[in-house]
Amino acid sequence: MSSRFEFSFSRSAKIAGGVAVVLRFSDDGPTSAPEDLDPSGVISKASRTARFKGKKFGKLDLLAPEGSAADRLMVIGLGARQEFGAQDWMKAGGVVAAALSGVEKASVFLDVPDHDTTAKNAADFALGMMLRAYRFDRYKTKKDDSEDNGDGDKSAKVTLVTAAHSAAKKAFETTEAVAGGVILARDLVNEPANVLGPEEFAAKAEELEKLGVEIEILTEKDMRKLGMGALLGVAQGSVRPPRLVVMQWKGAKPKDKTYAFIGKGVVFDTGGISIKPAAGMEDMKGDMGGAAAVTGLMHTLAARKAKVNVVGVIGLVENMPDGNAQRPGDIVKSMSGQTIEVINTDAEGRLVLCDALWYANERFKPAFMINLATLTGAIGVALGAHHAGLFCNDDALAANLLISGINTGERLWRMPLGREYDKMIDSRFADMKNTGGSRQAGAITAAQFLKRFVGSTPWAHLDIASTAMGAPSDEINQSWASGYGVRLLDELVRAYYEA
Repeated sequence: MSSRFEFSFSRSAKIAGGVAVVLRFSDDGPTSAPEDLDPSGVISKASRTARFKGKKFGKLDLLAPEGSAADRLMVIGLGARQEFGAQDWMKAGGVVAAALSGVEKASVFLDVPDHDTTAKNAADFALGMMLRAYRFDRYKTKKDDSEDNGDGDKSAKVTLVTAAHSAAKKAFETTEAVAGGVILARDLVNEPANVLGPEEFAAKAEELEKLGVEIEILTEKDMRKLGMGALLGVAQGSVRPPRLVVMQWKGAKPKDKTYAFIGKGVVFDTGGISIKPAAGMEDMKGDMGGAAAVTGLMHTLAARKAKVNVVGVIGLVENMPDGNAQRPGDIVKSMSGQTIEVINTDAEGRLVLCDALWYANERFKPAFMINLATLTGAIGVALGAHHAGLFCNDDALAANLLISGINTGERLWRMPLGREYDKMIDSRFADMKNTGGSRQAGAITAAQFLKRFVGSTPWAHLDIASTAMGAPSDEINQSWASGYGVRLLDELVRAYYEA
């Protein structure tokens, strides 16, 4: 993973030029900096003149006075002490990353008066800097050096100064693994579909072998033998063959439980014969955000040597409307043996997932299954872009997911399941329809469809259609692709299931 920043951790910094950054809570007294940086108290004077009181993520930027060891002095506000949460350390890192655009060397003093900055705080701060610095510009022949998250390919040397420097350096090893997974997921979603087809995506996943992940790639022939008629029905309209990728990370003992993550990987979704409107269709290169998140998660778990057994399964297809494409009214047979009447070929993601879920469940007998999918526009209508939808058949798993969402800022909102909704996908001609046939409860009926393929296994479906791509920019993400789900699920594994 490349980063615009090269980090080091130290108890004190030997400043010789560059930018020195100090942090301030709004309810503290005048801002102070080490004497060798601000020998004449310029920061305090400038704060009074500019009426800078440490408003959350506000900035005071000064040329260093004569006699200072730095070239520039910067103060970043943290807001009120009692309102500054754990996730705000990561956001503060993002704010500082933006402020350091074009800088080659910086020292950030993380310790604040009357606050014990922990190793995790410092590592989260660095994570925020790395995520904010991300940009996807590999296809630009002229780089925009004015962007706030980059300056060509130069790396800035950043020293994070804290009393917890030794523990922070160790915690940063895990942080780097998380950042690598998020950035991988962002890259996959941002790639154009002409570059990243099912075979190319599978090849990207195969690169995880370098980290110790075991990879299997099932071809169309393999899936046909397994009876994956639902997944193959989606793929049959494209000249690009489908793939099912199985990724295994064996970080615990063989007898320990296995946990399964399944991702929807529609590399481009035209809607098929039920074709989408032209406006905005270019965004459908991101319809593999679930598969990208699962792949990023596997990277993170392997990179940090997580003590857990995890399998990731991603179904990779392209949904196109050629002469061989499936039609509305077609009936397909899933790997489970259940038959599906295809009412709308644009409800294709659930057809991919149902075979992938059944396969994962039958082969690995996991302790739980969690699938991620950019599945419905309906979830965005319900929740907007600040929560993903959570559908779950197990209250304990749902609670763990909700808490993990709060702890990472990748928030979830639990949605209902029920037989009343299930009836909406009953079919006259097959075991079920692939949509409810109306605009009502679209995200719920999609979840009810998937539920028919998980049996009694604890299962959660995360509908990330409005959070994985095109979500609002914030302190840690300026990219169209957010990498949503990687940090959430890594936290889930770490907090509740890792040995």
